[in-house]
Amino acid sequence: MIRVLLVEHTRLVRGAFAALLSREDDIEVVAEADGDGDVVACAVACRPDVAVIGVDSREGEEIAVRGELQERLPECRMLLMMASTTPERLRRLLDLHAAGVISTNAPPDRLVHGVRKLVRGQRFVDPEFALAALDAGANPLTPREVEVLRLTADGTPTREIAERLCLSAATVRNHLSAITRKTGGRSRIDAVRIATESGWV
Repeated sequence: MIRVLLVEHTRLVRGAFAALLSREDDIEVVAEADGDGDVVACAVACRPDVAVIGVDSREGEEIAVRGELQERLPECRMLLMMASTTPERLRRLLDLHAAGVISTNAPPDRLVHGVRKLVRGQRFVDPEFALAALDAGANPLTPREVEVLRLTADGTPTREIAERLCLSAATVRNHLSAITRKTGGRSRIDAVRIATESGWV
């Protein structure tokens, strides 16, 4: 029997997922949580094989308290649910101890399939997200350019960006010119939009 902990802050949605999983002969929802500070304690108490966690539940309860769930229950695998993601965010989530990621818009049987794959020791990435990641181009920006662009996106003036990154204002302007060229944007604002939509920042 596959033991599942289900974490979702919306009670109606959580109930629907619980009903979906519980109708399978080999899956039992052993506990439910709303993602309000109780995920790790709940998991330790019920010892699930898979923790299905809605990322909107306080960002997957900060991705199960930044690895504490994995440290305390290494046999428990995390399957994160979300409405949408970007290629960069997908990579970050998979690096943060998540064994799988699934779209909340996926067909119901895909959730069941994902749970079973995780129990077999495999990873699971929703095909919708995987295709988007493949279609997205590689990030052309350097780590420094990403830093500059993030600060620009926050509305930070060039001089302040220079001070915060220990650069000259001229160097910051050079970075912004390179960013605009690499993204194909018409302006800094357009470059921010393109980079954000592409998941590069």
